[in-house]
Amino acid sequence: MLLTKLNNTFPVALAVTLLSLGVSTAIAAEPSFLPTEQYQLKIETVASGLSHPWGLAFLPDGRLLVTERSGQMRLVQQGQLSAPLAGLPNIAVGGQGGLLDVLLDNNFASNQQLYFSYAEPGADGSNSTAVASAKLTATGLTAVKVIFSQQPKVDSKYHFGGRLVQQPDGQLFVTLGDRGSQREAVQQLNSHIGKVVKIDVQGQATAGNPFAGDKTAKAEIWSYGHRNIQGAALDPQGRLWTHEHGPQGGDEINITAAGKNYGWPLITYGEEYGGGVIGKTAAAGLEQPLHYWVPSIAPSGMSFYQGQAFSKWQHNLLVGSLKFGQLVRLEISADKVTHEERIRIGSRIRDVKTAPDGSVYLLTDEDNGAILKLTPLP
Repeated sequence: MLLTKLNNTFPVALAVTLLSLGVSTAIAAEPSFLPTEQYQLKIETVASGLSHPWGLAFLPDGRLLVTERSGQMRLVQQGQLSAPLAGLPNIAVGGQGGLLDVLLDNNFASNQQLYFSYAEPGADGSNSTAVASAKLTATGLTAVKVIFSQQPKVDSKYHFGGRLVQQPDGQLFVTLGDRGSQREAVQQLNSHIGKVVKIDVQGQATAGNPFAGDKTAKAEIWSYGHRNIQGAALDPQGRLWTHEHGPQGGDEINITAAGKNYGWPLITYGEEYGGGVIGKTAAAGLEQPLHYWVPSIAPSGMSFYQGQAFSKWQHNLLVGSLKFGQLVRLEISADKVTHEERIRIGSRIRDVKTAPDGSVYLLTDEDNGAILKLTPLP
């Protein structure tokens, strides 16, 4: 990791200056110590040597389950990586595609069921985002079943989305990107392109979906008008929040509600790469983002903090930044962002998770990626 060492000789004036600008900078030594607005953070490397880790889950016995975009799923115990788990389906690895998120079923302790998203290969180089369920055993995955496959498949290595969220009642949200080249399909309800879908654990559209009664629409659709959602979480009220990549600027945070149109590519606060207008910034019937970034931070991973270790962060929204190598902390009041702190970790942050003990875990998106653990110093 490219981090700046912080020790007793670190210039206090510089630290204060960085904090006044809303930027904190992490360190390279193990463990690392990082001053932020409300805490001195201790940063430890839990495991390293991962190939672009993408998704993380905490098992009841204390082990970790981690995915690598290059197509491996591994267990992590006391800092040691297992061999790749057996049983994964064929995966289209390339570009932004590969093995993506992993999520334990709400009843995992009794049923050992999990879900994972990945780039599913099709004919003639085509692919799409798919979700499979499986049982975790001592040696790998069994009873692997594809429960959802984004349609149509296209020949693209971009914008897979792929975040998974489960409601307390068991229903699943799946985020799906616009595949980079399919902008027109984002606004079409007969396609899964650029949508959030809501399904049950068997992959069927849930009965309350907003377009379930429309024969011209995909029954699984929950919301549409999305570009590339790589962060999703339920807030303390149980509502789905997502963030998505804008083009050149215009990354968005949204409260993602049933049947709503979030505008891409008709409205955006970003522009074409290299310059050029894309639509407008607002239009009737299209949802405005709750918060957006210009320039882009390239957000990925998101968690509402509801642990005890960081009591001052209670209900804050934690977002990873790929572009700037930051953990972005957002304070929320009345569904508005009232304060933003950028904590510079120094590596591309792909996922952010709150552990059962209240510590915060980060995945670094690198060839030699790592799992980092953040705790507050007393």
